[in-house]
Amino acid sequence: MEYVYAALLLHKLKQDINEDNVKSVIKSAGVEPDDVRIKSLVAALSEVNIEDALKAAPIAAAAAPAASASGASSGAAAAPKEEEKKDEKKEEEALEGLSSLFG
Repeated sequence: MEYVYAALLLHKLKQDINEDNVKSVIKSAGVEPDDVRIKSLVAALSEVNIEDALKAAPIAAAAAPAASASGASSGAAAAPKEEEKKDEKKEEEALEGLSSLFG
């Protein structure tokens, strides 16, 4: 998990997410870096738009309760439901790249 946090920290600081930078962050945290994990993380993240993945994550958590509350109280229209399904599919696709890091 510390490797993902290192990548997120580098992204937040607008630094390149490369093997050397991730290794430096891990070492700074007092952990002995694993080169294989670092290589696989950097390779996996090279295909992921981190900003989009971060934007999608909170929306999915906040949209579910809001959608169920609005649907129960006002009978939501068909068009918004279709848009929600499309958004959920996009979110799932974005998170598939990240899920490969965890197993």
